[in-house]
Amino acid sequence: MADYIIRRDPRAEWIRRNRLHPEHDSMRIQPVEEMGPNGLLRRYPHRVGYLGPNGLKRIDRLHRQVAATGVSRHRQSDETVLPLHQVSHPDFYVVVVPDMSGGRLSSHDKDVLGQAYQLVKQSDGQGAVVAVVFGAHKEEGFTLAGVDRLVTIEAACFEHYVPDVRAQVLAAIDTQLAPMYWLFPDSIDGGFEIGARFCALIHERPATQAWSVNTSEVVCRAAGGRHDVKRTTPKVLLLAQECALPVDETRHEARPMAVTFEITQGDLEDLGAVAVDPQAVPLTEAEFILSAGNGVHEWARFHEAAERLGATEGASRVAVDDGFMPRSRQVGATGSWVTARVYIAVGISGAIQHLQGIGACDKVIAVNTDEGCDMVKRADLSVIADSDEFLRALIGLLSDKHAEERQDAA
Repeated sequence: MADYIIRRDPRAEWIRRNRLHPEHDSMRIQPVEEMGPNGLLRRYPHRVGYLGPNGLKRIDRLHRQVAATGVSRHRQSDETVLPLHQVSHPDFYVVVVPDMSGGRLSSHDKDVLGQAYQLVKQSDGQGAVVAVVFGAHKEEGFTLAGVDRLVTIEAACFEHYVPDVRAQVLAAIDTQLAPMYWLFPDSIDGGFEIGARFCALIHERPATQAWSVNTSEVVCRAAGGRHDVKRTTPKVLLLAQECALPVDETRHEARPMAVTFEITQGDLEDLGAVAVDPQAVPLTEAEFILSAGNGVHEWARFHEAAERLGATEGASRVAVDDGFMPRSRQVGATGSWVTARVYIAVGISGAIQHLQGIGACDKVIAVNTDEGCDMVKRADLSVIADSDEFLRALIGLLSDKHAEERQDAA
């Protein structure tokens, strides 16, 4: 029998890594898709995977991978109804305290809820995931995020910075529900501080920066992410981003749940937010970025739009190299990697290095005349229009809105 030698094709591998190559779509390996047990079309990126712009095998968590036709594939059609997961009489609880930054679940919050759901599935008995939300919120997707019970604690004090009061309320909930696990996002948006204060009240030693968790062992990042520490899974977990995949196969009840607690006066006094110049905020810490590329020609109008929006200014490498923006404002692999909640790319086509730099942004809005450019494919919302005309119309709308607000205030 003849022997066959499997040879690598370096040129083909290079084309698969280079998204700008004209033969990229024809040589890309598509992930395997099968019908799951719930009747949903499931994608198995671990089985085949695909190569991202940096040459690494990536998981398409948002199902944004574009086929050779250039048409985006959404994870589910609008008509798909997910099966309802119900827990009528829970044997135990897993409590999650999301950050709810801006009144909505962040991607970090959804990762933590996904981890809570996994812990419930790995444990014996029927468990329920409980989400504890402080103050008013705007979230309508608790059922799709894996929440079985929802505890909403409304009080005027929770509209301010009162982590000590929140920790006291959580301690009261711990006495009533006796949950198996407490999960917090390990973030600067409040999750870390509230979790640390809560642990001090109930005398528990938490696991911080946990990124791999099961019911017996947890792996935590240490030494600035250079080392991993393993320990037995404790009661309180402060979880890193992407600790688990969000829930996407089931919908949950998110049934309101009542608890009793007493709100006491905290030791901290919130003096309100301090006005900060958006341009003084480093790009790596900015939550709202208006970024410009070589499609912008009226730079005075761009700066005016950023000022009226209260957004931090960013730029592509081309705009920086042409001298229109300082080097400190460059976004991308050769500039700053940003984690903004909203990123507006005006006149940016979407080079590989730039897409790498905005990979962790929650919502991306693209403004471009080319509906087939990579930035439009990456964006959650696209505006196919001239960048200068878009900025002019945006400034006009903002002027009208500010005028109406001044009239209402008068």
